[in-house]
Amino acid sequence: MNRKLVEVRNLKKYFPIRGGVFSKKIGDVKAVDDITFDIREGEIFGLVGESGCGKSTTGRTILNLCPPTAGSVVFAGQTIFDVAENTYINKAKMQKLRRNMQIIFQDPFASLDPRMSVGAIISEGLVKHKLATRREALERAKELLELCGIRYDNVMKYPHEFSGGQRQRISIARSLALNPQFIIGDEPIAALDVSIQAQVLTLLQDLKEKMNLTYLFISHDLGVIRYFCDRIAVMYLGSFVEVGTSEELFNNPLNPYTQVLLSAMPVADIRDRRKRIILQGDVPDPANPPSGCKFHTRCPYAQKRCSQDEPVEKRISETHQVRCHLVD
Repeated sequence: MNRKLVEVRNLKKYFPIRGGVFSKKIGDVKAVDDITFDIREGEIFGLVGESGCGKSTTGRTILNLCPPTAGSVVFAGQTIFDVAENTYINKAKMQKLRRNMQIIFQDPFASLDPRMSVGAIISEGLVKHKLATRREALERAKELLELCGIRYDNVMKYPHEFSGGQRQRISIARSLALNPQFIIGDEPIAALDVSIQAQVLTLLQDLKEKMNLTYLFISHDLGVIRYFCDRIAVMYLGSFVEVGTSEELFNNPLNPYTQVLLSAMPVADIRDRRKRIILQGDVPDPANPPSGCKFHTRCPYAQKRCSQDEPVEKRISETHQVRCHLVD
């Protein structure tokens, strides 16, 4: 079994709510609320859930792009932060560590600087970290463009000259420039056409094999998650409700929220007459989440204890864990 590359323990990220004349803190938006998981070398770990459940915030906090509220993250044996121990990596070490941790953002139109050429965008990290001269970095940018399916002679063009799918390939090339070990894909195909999505996913899979990459893949598309990820965590209102392998989650979903998500998936076979589960009510306010199980206000199977007691994690197998009072 491969070693643990990323270790996340009891991670929390709260955003303060301020009000009144003096902008005093009056509450918190609990974007990420006490999650724990590991990602092993060479693994694709999927994070799925409704919009606003805290998926992107989780990825950004792991990379230390957002200051954490609580918890710890260890990458390749090195502690990035441990809030309880008041341990934080210094700026110089974090900058060096960033070579091995990269992110692909959701919107390729917003994540690429329109004033910079494609070659400058891809090679910027190499020059900043003093890993190559500008000439060498530009040659490396050409190689990465070819690797990502764009001709090298486009290196002096600007982002507005490319389509959405090509821009996302450029974003992927930029994330590969420093030869990272770990890449977070923050819904990297959400803004693309379906045909382009398949091309980008195939590219990501090929790059994983060629460069021995490890991914945290964030998405709300269960169809993509099912076939692309090795293990999947289902997130609701800042917390994990179920974690398991792709096969376990799709063949034996135990948490009602997971079952709801799966029932909403479109099916190609008209003979598949699965029952659609329609949720009642709106997603609760993350600034004031429900007591007990956070999903009980919308759960079709909720009982009295669901509103009173927070469910504990139950281990179904070595790789399958679930939080639900109804699971024995």
